[in-house]
Amino acid sequence: MRDAPPLPLLSLDDAVEMAATGDVWLFRGRSLADQAIRTVTNSPVNHVGMVVALDDLPPLLWHAELGKSLPDVWTGERQRGVQLHLLRDAVTTWRERYGQRAWFRQLDGEITREHEDRLMQMIERFDGRAFPTMAGLARQWALGRIRRRTSLETIYCAELVATTYQEMGLLPADRPASWYDPGKFWSGDRVELVPPFALGGELAVA
Repeated sequence: MRDAPPLPLLSLDDAVEMAATGDVWLFRGRSLADQAIRTVTNSPVNHVGMVVALDDLPPLLWHAELGKSLPDVWTGERQRGVQLHLLRDAVTTWRERYGQRAWFRQLDGEITREHEDRLMQMIERFDGRAFPTMAGLARQWALGRIRRRTSLETIYCAELVATTYQEMGLLPADRPASWYDPGKFWSGDRVELVPPFALGGELAVA
């Protein structure tokens, strides 16, 4: 299994200050569920989310998870599945409550108003969508290996980021979103974005 190498640490304050729309955040924990996800997907990380940083709003994290520890910014409710959280609060919760290490990769390339409009359509469409069961996650991932598309009636974290990237025009649609797992967004597995977009290397967060 691929492993995550040690990297220099940034403070959370610095990481939030640097956040921009399209950046991805990656998490690695030690719980049985975290280990199961990494085992099923042969990945060094078990969770991925995407930054939403629009106008003067504080940076947000767009992701799908089983918990409902934080209020969703879009609905104001605590909900499972697809969620939009304040980035700082989400990273703090994943670190302190879930015991997760965190890294982020910055997106290189200009995000335009058209990209942002497509992103908002995605948030309106998918916010609150259910997270699959572990068996469902494994099934969706397995179907992605053979390039079969799924209905996305339930959606896991990497599917959500991949779908959002595809809808924004940042990621080619030649592979189904279920082909992607959290580790595909780690630099060891290159994600081939639509030029001129590219993801930088991992930056570890203290």
